[in-house]
Amino acid sequence: MRFGPDDFFHEINVPRETREKLEIYADLLEKWQKRINLVSPTTISDKWWRHFYDSAQVMELLPKERLGTLKILDIGSGAGFPGLVLSVMGAGEVHLVESNNKKCTFMNQVIRETGAPATVHCKRIEELTPFSVDFVTSRALATIDKLLQLLSGFITEETVCLFPKGKTWQEELAEAEKNWQFHVEKYTSKTEESGMILKLGRIRPRG
Repeated sequence: MRFGPDDFFHEINVPRETREKLEIYADLLEKWQKRINLVSPTTISDKWWRHFYDSAQVMELLPKERLGTLKILDIGSGAGFPGLVLSVMGAGEVHLVESNNKKCTFMNQVIRETGAPATVHCKRIEELTPFSVDFVTSRALATIDKLLQLLSGFITEETVCLFPKGKTWQEELAEAEKNWQFHVEKYTSKTEESGMILKLGRIRPRG
């Protein structure tokens, strides 16, 4: 069954202005995908399910009373999932970290056309001067252990990480627990049967 924009907006409750911005984003993704490989070619026809709804479900795990004021870091942003979707939906100030120049150009185009409160850092996370953030997201960049290593300069014990993960999430979590202490909450993914969104807080290295 095809999951289109009407299905997407039936599932998420957003104002008309936000809907228009997300539709602009989706149209740009479709156009740019014909020229550069922003997402896997096999997923573009199902973009509302595989990319937009997959990203929007992360919004539900952010504190509602702080929406609009949060500072979020999204690393390995690619075409902006989930970070840029969260920005368009009003989560707060989002910093998107992506080393691919073409993908950065695409995200900047989306930001210009939607007015999303987001900043693109076109570099690797290792090259970015650390700053404090409330939340961190990353969809498909690295294992949990590697992500926490990359983020060590950005996260404090107050920082919360939201990592959508596929079927290997249990192995990744067990590996990360060898080097890190954290509190974890698990939320079943709405878009991937074997997937999980892991919410990590009170993060600190072991030893």
